[in-house]
Amino acid sequence: MYDREQLHRLIREKALRFGQFTLASGRTSTFYLDCKQVTLDPEGARLIGEGFLDLLSESRPDAIGGLAIGADPITAAVVTMSAVRKTPIRGFMVRKEPKGHGTGQFIEGPVFPGDRVAIVEDVITTGGSALKAIERAEAYGLKVVQVLGIIDRLEGGSEEFRRRGLPFATLFTIRDFGIELV
Repeated sequence: MYDREQLHRLIREKALRFGQFTLASGRTSTFYLDCKQVTLDPEGARLIGEGFLDLLSESRPDAIGGLAIGADPITAAVVTMSAVRKTPIRGFMVRKEPKGHGTGQFIEGPVFPGDRVAIVEDVITTGGSALKAIERAEAYGLKVVQVLGIIDRLEGGSEEFRRRGLPFATLFTIRDFGIELV
């Protein structure tokens, strides 16, 4: 099923870059993880879908999703692999801006108030994107029961989720790639 070493190799080869970067949080960094290079890769998507299914808490959520667009391929991978494993989990998307027509919702997909959901993200730094997704999901009436990420940069996001009482897990931390924060 989930081959952690193969996913590690794909991330190292396709997503990890060194240089000077400004992150979504506004912080600067000497490394960047462009996980879309892996989440949109066929093998990477399969491995991430399988890995996230393994990370889900024993009380499996009704649905999984996160902030568009970074969470969208992750959501699709998990939904697809859940069907393959015959443990179906629905998916949803959280828009950055409300839809300009129709219902004008932030939340898209087959979810309903009261559903138990997991929020997914590719790279967790401060947790800002996942926190925005949590806020919008809860405003819609969803019950967030877990937060998952591909990689934790170990820069405060995990502490914020734990402070809010949300179980949090990632497939990797930056230490798994030999990177230590100074």
